[in-house]
Amino acid sequence: MTTSEPDESGRQRQNFIERRREKIREEIARNRRGEYTVPTWVLAVALVVIVGAWLGLIFLA
Repeated sequence: MTTSEPDESGRQRQNFIERRREKIREEIARNRRGEYTVPTWVLAVALVVIVGAWLGLIFLA
């Protein structure tokens, strides 16, 4: 086979890469506009650490 067209898996991979690049571009644009948000799991971990430290101070003091 001497076709210059990529096979189906090659097209799917190229489409995946293009979609990924577009998502990255959109995220960078949002961050530059100031629409950055902290992920929920980071907020949950911070809350657990703060509550744990507070409880530790109460029970160990």
